[in-house]
Amino acid sequence: MLRQWRRPLPGLLAPLLILAISTRTQPVQANPTEPSCPLASASEPIRSPAAPPPAVAPQTDAARKGLQAPPDYRQVLTSTPYGWPRLDGWCVWIEPLSSSGTPDPWEQRWLLAVEAALERWQRLLPIRRVVDPAAAQVRIRRQRPPLRQEPDGRMRASHGRAILELRTVTRNGLPLLEPSVDVLLSPGQRPQAIQATALHELGHAFGLWGHSDHPGDAMATTPGPTPILELSPRDQATLRWLYGQPTRFGLPLTR
Repeated sequence: MLRQWRRPLPGLLAPLLILAISTRTQPVQANPTEPSCPLASASEPIRSPAAPPPAVAPQTDAARKGLQAPPDYRQVLTSTPYGWPRLDGWCVWIEPLSSSGTPDPWEQRWLLAVEAALERWQRLLPIRRVVDPAAAQVRIRRQRPPLRQEPDGRMRASHGRAILELRTVTRNGLPLLEPSVDVLLSPGQRPQAIQATALHELGHAFGLWGHSDHPGDAMATTPGPTPILELSPRDQATLRWLYGQPTRFGLPLTR
């Protein structure tokens, strides 16, 4: 789970508490400027790269009674010991086609669907595509996620998974605390299903570590019969709330 942290950040906890007093906040903007994405060096993981299963939203009284859903689902989002895992600007790497010759139609279909999903998030967040995975905080890989064991012992298969790791990195000579996310997306789906899965998993990658209980949301717990290809007003409202919160991520660490 996201709340199970292996060890604290060595020697940096006290400075982080000071940084929390003077954190910068930036609301989500429709037409953001692209962030700079220098290569990260001296990267140090704070936790092991295990998949944090996002919290499942409990069914609300309104949902049970068939009433109108609340305007957002901020109450189900999961934070970290270092604050909300979000950045003012993201660098994203998408696994390219494996061949420079005639493209594999299955790989090409996967890439187009993933790019369509990312474009939906780019309407709301400062996101820049990079060609080097070492420069990215989010890496999207053409890979079926491994089976995951549920609490009841059963093995669960999925077509998408976001794996969060918190890291200290050095960019432009400055040590930073960053979320680092690997998004695994299976190519073995039809295009609309790939796009819907990518839209959902990228929501986790960009900080929405939680699940909505409303089937019309991209971050719904269980996908409905029709793939969700656009962010709902509730998805957007939750994202705006999250990006209005202070965070320690992306700030220079004092030593």
